[in-house]
Amino acid sequence: MAKFVAGLEDVIALESSICLVDGTHGKLYYRGYSIEELAAHSTFEETAYLLWFGELPTSFQLKDVEDSLLDNREFPGEVLDIIRDFPPTATPMEVLRTVVSALSSFDRNACYFSREADLCKTMRLTAQIPVAVAAHHRIRSGLPVMTPRAELGHAANFLYMLQGIEPDAVSARAFDVALVLHADHELNASTFAARVSAGTLADMYSSITSAIGTLAGPLHGGANQQVMQMLEEIGDMARVEEYVDRTLKEKKRVMGFGHRVYDTTDPRAEVLRQLSQEVGASKGDLRWFEISEKIRETVWRKKQLYPNVDFYSASLYHVLGIPHDLFTPVFAISRIAGWTAHVLEQYANNRLIRPRAEYVGPRNRQYVPIDDRGEYPVLPELRDQESPQEGTQTQ
Repeated sequence: MAKFVAGLEDVIALESSICLVDGTHGKLYYRGYSIEELAAHSTFEETAYLLWFGELPTSFQLKDVEDSLLDNREFPGEVLDIIRDFPPTATPMEVLRTVVSALSSFDRNACYFSREADLCKTMRLTAQIPVAVAAHHRIRSGLPVMTPRAELGHAANFLYMLQGIEPDAVSARAFDVALVLHADHELNASTFAARVSAGTLADMYSSITSAIGTLAGPLHGGANQQVMQMLEEIGDMARVEEYVDRTLKEKKRVMGFGHRVYDTTDPRAEVLRQLSQEVGASKGDLRWFEISEKIRETVWRKKQLYPNVDFYSASLYHVLGIPHDLFTPVFAISRIAGWTAHVLEQYANNRLIRPRAEYVGPRNRQYVPIDDRGEYPVLPELRDQESPQEGTQTQ
């Protein structure tokens, strides 16, 4: 039997031509293009095309994708009604998970399994997830749902639908780059979940719902929300040293540092660092960037740990005016490009993903009649738990 590896760490589970993470040298490539080049020159729409089709688009191909995303942003009214019916306690990730599942019922291609039908679903999901996130936030805030604008790109449209005002050029470009940076990252937990679902030949919507459910876990998505909570708790440059010392003494993690696959700098973190500084300066609010810089310097001096993608995205999203509990849904707005690319790749060369478990339980037990089993602990009383206080639940 194969050797047991906890968490499948460094186990090669499949072959893929989508994304390469070089953790030893701190490099990340989409279809062979470095993340630094794509961040400097590409857009989210162009990067999504690259992930889906394997090549950068021509101007005509890019226009086709942009038009397709625009056409597919029209949101079913019945699904908006579902969003309106959620209780105020529903988290944005709970809403998004349910909405994506519901959207399959309104997709005329949902029951068709072909490359063409799945590409239609890919475009539709990529276009509609930002609409769903923005619409839920507007509805829960008692604000009217904003209609997407044809002249705005993918990133700018989300900020417009969320905030009700057209973003300035610096903010729109910074958010666009952030979407490029988060679009894929090889076999992370949510992508693996999507591929496991797709490997059973579950449909695209089921596979993406699996990915969203996995992303909701605090060990995957939500780390940048926890980084922002840390920044607000510190609140002042003078408190950084004390906070880091106390956290390390209590053997807790300083959020936003270290990564499962990078032995050196996460290449996305440096780009986000520059964006956080640029947008903070444009907004006249460098406080959170400067506190982040002090934390980075302190953690390096004490533990020689590098910041990861979550560290600077927190301060960037904050100064962009994105509510903190939307940080994880924003991750999904970007990662849908990678998730769908992986599902398409799984369908194209499918093999059921079925690993084994190393059994460590008892063996050869004999059945005991119920009257001879003695007393066993009584099950605890099952009751609903009180809802967590607002702002305490991580995504």
